[in-house]
Amino acid sequence: MKIRILLLTLICAMATVPGVRAAEGKAKGGDKEEETELGNQMDKMGGAFRKLKRQVADAAKNEDSLKLVATIKAASVESAKLTPAWKPEQKDKYQAKMKEFNGSVAKLEAALKAGKNDEAAKICEELGAAQKEGHKEFKKPDSKKK
Repeated sequence: MKIRILLLTLICAMATVPGVRAAEGKAKGGDKEEETELGNQMDKMGGAFRKLKRQVADAAKNEDSLKLVATIKAASVESAKLTPAWKPEQKDKYQAKMKEFNGSVAKLEAALKAGKNDEAAKICEELGAAQKEGHKEFKKPDSKKK
């Protein structure tokens, strides 16, 4: 009987410890990076871009795709005005790359409006490559990835 009570107490204690540790991490801020205006704009762009990549080839979804392009365009224009916190000394280079990116977004928009979804898909791939290149150059490496 005493063993059962001891075992039950031990199981209950083991079940509550992870919850207490998780709450402690949230209270301290955990490993979350500091939010920036640039990061918020990039998050908006990233979400719209992921969805756009899945549907850009489908001409039936051009109306929705154009809305996503508008979101990307607005966020990229705002992003071009900002300075990357990790490498502020490269502000001019960053802004030049963002203007180049904005030019590609304008081409993507034109292709979608013209119903040239194959061309739009190629431009989308180019934008994805530009995104990866830009993140390698200007984004602070993720401390979790090693």
